[in-house]
Amino acid sequence: MTWNCSFPWSEAPTLAAAAVALSVATAGAQQRDPPMYPEMIPPSLPLSKGTPPPAPGKQGSANVRVLAHLPLGGYFRVSDIDIEQELARPYAYVSRMLHPTGTDIIDLKQPTRARVIYSWRIENGELHQGSGAMKPQYFKHRGRYYLVQSLQFTQDGPDNDVGAVALDVTGLPDTTGIKEVARIRAPDTPGGFHNIFAYKHSDGRALLFATTQAQWANMYDLEGVLGGSPDQGLLGRIPNPGAQYLRRGYHDFYVGYDPATHQDKFYGAGFEGYYVFDVTVPKEPKLLTSVTGAAGIAYAHTFTPTPDGRYAVAEAEYQFAPLRIFDLKPGLDGQVKTISRPIGAWTADWQNLPHNHEVRWPYVFVSTYEDGLYVFNMMDPTNPYTVGYYDAYDGPHHKGYGGSRTPEGTSVSNGTFGLDVRNADGLIVISDSRFGFWAFHLDGFDGWNGHSWGMPNVSSAQDWDNGPDGAPKPRKAA
Repeated sequence: MTWNCSFPWSEAPTLAAAAVALSVATAGAQQRDPPMYPEMIPPSLPLSKGTPPPAPGKQGSANVRVLAHLPLGGYFRVSDIDIEQELARPYAYVSRMLHPTGTDIIDLKQPTRARVIYSWRIENGELHQGSGAMKPQYFKHRGRYYLVQSLQFTQDGPDNDVGAVALDVTGLPDTTGIKEVARIRAPDTPGGFHNIFAYKHSDGRALLFATTQAQWANMYDLEGVLGGSPDQGLLGRIPNPGAQYLRRGYHDFYVGYDPATHQDKFYGAGFEGYYVFDVTVPKEPKLLTSVTGAAGIAYAHTFTPTPDGRYAVAEAEYQFAPLRIFDLKPGLDGQVKTISRPIGAWTADWQNLPHNHEVRWPYVFVSTYEDGLYVFNMMDPTNPYTVGYYDAYDGPHHKGYGGSRTPEGTSVSNGTFGLDVRNADGLIVISDSRFGFWAFHLDGFDGWNGHSWGMPNVSSAQDWDNGPDGAPKPRKAA
C-alpha cells in the first residue's frame, strides 16, 4: 500500500493529518532539545494496528529480486550502511550498534553469495555506553582506501569524546592489513557523531562533514585527520540558523556539487528546518536558502536534493509522516525568504514511517523501517509513485527503538534502517536493524549516470579520482 499525494493536507488520510497537527502542538509543549532517537508516537495517540503482513511469497513486487540476506545479530544490532562504488572493490560496510559495537565488512564479489569477511569492534566494548557505531563512510585518498565509522558514546563510559574512527582498508580482500589509523575526537562537544558524510570537494580535497552535540556541524580535511594534525584537520563549522534552542545542530546532511552555479552545497536537516549552505570556501559557509515553518515538521531528519539541486526530498522523524518534496528554486532565486510549503509527498504505508533515502533521478530508494525497501519515481515531483518494493521486515508492529538503555520500545523505528546504491551496476544494499544485511536488484535498473537522464552526474556516490562532475580541475589534486 502506498500513499502518493499533492498538498493541501486535506487530501491526506484523516489520522495522518491529525498526527501531523498533534506533533506540532506537542513539539511546542515539550523540551525542544530532541533526544538521540525520539519516541515516534505522540503520547496521546493510540497505537496503530499496522498493516497485516504479506502472504508467503508476496513480500515484494515482481521487479525486485533478492540477491542475498545475512542475519547480523538480532534485535537492533545493525544501523547504517555504505557500499564502495568501484566494481573492482565489491565491499559494503555495515555499522553494528549497541554492544558489541563496530563495523562488519561484507564481500560482494558474488552478490548472491555475500559474506562477512572482517569485523572491527571497539576495544573494551562492554564498558562503552550509548548507541555506538552509527554511520560508515568510505573514501579514497592518495591511492589508498579508508573507512570512517561514526561513533556515539555517552559520558557514563569511556570515549564519549570520540566522534569517529578511521581504518585503512586498502588491502581488501586481504584483511590482515586492516589497521586503525586515526580517531577524531571532539572534546568540546562530547557525545560523538551521529552522522557523517565523506565528500570530494571541488578544490580537490577529501572532506568529512560530521554532526555534533552542538548547534553546528564540523568540517574536516581528511588529509589532516590521517596526518595527525593537531587540530585533526578541522576546517570550520556550519551553523544551524534555527538551533538557538537546541543542543544539537543537525541530524544528518548531504553535500553535492552544483555545476550550474559552480558551488559545493551543503543540505542539512536541522530538526526545526532544512538549510542549504554554500561551502565552496569551507571556512566561510554561506546560507543560500531554507525550508522552515512547513506544517508538521517537528523533527527535520534527512534532506536529499535531486542531481540539479532544484528539488529536495525531506524526511521528518515521527510516525505517520510522509516524505515531503520541496521545490528549492524560489528560495535559491531569492524570490522568497524561506520555503514553507511542499509540492508533493510520498509514503509506503501511512501507519508507519519512511526513513533514509538515496536519490538517483528519477528514482528515490527508501529504507522505510517496517515496510522494507521501496523505490518511487519523482519525475513529476507533485505526483510521485511507487515502482518497486520488498518488505524485508518480518517482525511485530510497534516494537521499535526506545533508546540505547531500553532498545525495545513502542515506536515504528524498527526494520530497514539504511540503504545505498552502487551506480556502476545498480546493486541495492540495505541494513535492517532486526534482520541484518540484504542485497537486491531492481529489474531495468542496471546502473545510474545522471547524464543519461539529462541531469548532472551528481549523487551521494563520490568520484574520488576525478572530483565532482562539472567542476573545474584543481591545480593540484589533494
